[in-house]
Amino acid sequence: MYISGKCGKLIHTLSKSAKQIWRLSHEALYTTYKVAILPLLLYGAPEWVEALVKECNNTVYNRTQRLINIKIAKAFRTTSNEASCTLTGLTPIVIKAEEAAKLYNIMRKSQVHEIDHEVQPKAWLHSGDSVRITEQQDEQAIQIFTDGSKSEQGVGTGMAIFIQSNLVHQLIYTLHNRCSNNQGAQLTIFKALETTEKSNINDNMPRTVTVHRDS
Repeated sequence: MYISGKCGKLIHTLSKSAKQIWRLSHEALYTTYKVAILPLLLYGAPEWVEALVKECNNTVYNRTQRLINIKIAKAFRTTSNEASCTLTGLTPIVIKAEEAAKLYNIMRKSQVHEIDHEVQPKAWLHSGDSVRITEQQDEQAIQIFTDGSKSEQGVGTGMAIFIQSNLVHQLIYTLHNRCSNNQGAQLTIFKALETTEKSNINDNMPRTVTVHRDS
């Protein structure tokens, strides 16, 4: 494709101008892609985006993006386009072209649509504003409380199991010093559920287990 070839020449010229691609910083290459290469790749996207359905056209466009991705990520030339997009945090060019085409069609038809767009992390919706946490106490449920810590003295975890508000099991475990705090927490939950399964529980009692953790 003409646009792909033109962008490829631009990328190679950029490499020659820098002599050594390692001398160009990640920020400089990222800005060059966003300001110069990406608009060129997306030029007229609404007219030709359907051609990307063909694998040959898709491959040509991915190859062009892969060239600049490798330079931004300072990766090996054998790195795939999918891996290079992950390393650089850039959206695959095919998806970007489809986004540009849909946005153009929406704006041209003057229809009201909700459009997804990039948002800076500081503008992200805080989970505390969108998630509501409710606690429901069920005296009939099996309550499991776990806790653990890792320090210079070692790694240890413990648990307490309450059935109908009565303490029925209380266990403490000491783990190897190489174990992490998360490994200790996972082991404690597993042992707590295993102990609960072996406990003598009334058949009429609901088999609802609530696990409480400190993190």
